[in-house]
Amino acid sequence: MKAMLYHEAGGPEVFQYVDVADPEPGPADVVIDVAATSLNRLDVVQRNGWFQMPGFEYPHIAGMDVAGVVSAVGSAVAGVAVGDRVVADPSLAGVSDDSKLAGRGDLFGDLGIIGGTVAGGYAEKCLVPASHVYAVPESMSLEHASTFPTAYLTAAHALFDVGQLQSGETVMIHAAGSGVSTAGIQLAKQAGATVLATAGTDEKCERALALGADHVANNRTADVAGFAREVTQGAGVNMVFDHVGTALFGPSLFGLGVHGRLVNCGNSSGDEATIPSLGYLFHSGIKIMGSDPYRPEEFGPVWDTFCAGDFEVVIDSTFALADAAEAQNKMMQSDFFGKILLTP
Repeated sequence: MKAMLYHEAGGPEVFQYVDVADPEPGPADVVIDVAATSLNRLDVVQRNGWFQMPGFEYPHIAGMDVAGVVSAVGSAVAGVAVGDRVVADPSLAGVSDDSKLAGRGDLFGDLGIIGGTVAGGYAEKCLVPASHVYAVPESMSLEHASTFPTAYLTAAHALFDVGQLQSGETVMIHAAGSGVSTAGIQLAKQAGATVLATAGTDEKCERALALGADHVANNRTADVAGFAREVTQGAGVNMVFDHVGTALFGPSLFGLGVHGRLVNCGNSSGDEATIPSLGYLFHSGIKIMGSDPYRPEEFGPVWDTFCAGDFEVVIDSTFALADAAEAQNKMMQSDFFGKILLTP
């Protein structure tokens, strides 16, 4: 099969579009013929060598979000057959001992991730535990399905499992053009929350409104904390959902009201942040919460919600697998809204 891989950290020039051996399933595995994989920032960060997950090894084939058609099944697999259209849960928590990908399920240590620490979707085929594939409805394209795993599970876990967002509450979501945030906006609206969204351009703000955000602000030009206070008539929002990190950490805290929760799941603008006022933090009962990895049992219910709901497909652009470097450059320039796809 063809795959886009790299043997060392560096710029896009380290990518090699080469032939590699087809994956062979263990007793509890399946092989997926990849129809589409969607990009995530981790793909770029690991390739550059800025950060790499525990257990990461070279050579590496990225691509955490995989959808396609099952082309081979292991001898112990039941309930999944050749020809099934599926999407994969990339987290390797809860994997059977009969899988070739077993033993990588420490949620708070060496958590295995398809496309993060083992070979992923930047290839024509991908090995996945049979327990970690979910049927894609005939009415849904495989490209649509490939936008789901990382974005929707990250957003759902942060908003509801960690942040405990409730109907009637207010939530401010940063980086509205990212895949995680386009998912978060729609999930929060469906749950009955009032959504404030911020983005780096006016165009992205307008697109966030079209996705369902109730109020928007350009976080490059506006007073983000003041925006949150104005919309809530001075009270402050109940929650901030943030994966930007350094650049918006202070405004996020000051945009929260009494007993507000700042839920963070990323650091795209930097890994250090300053609490601008400990007095405000403790006097207002502010909570700063890290959104940890989702658990295996969360994937199915969120997938069912996605399949049953009227969620907008937010695909920015599609590239051929051989053009993965160009696709990643587009992501790094933040010149996108929604998900960027690769198709073999």
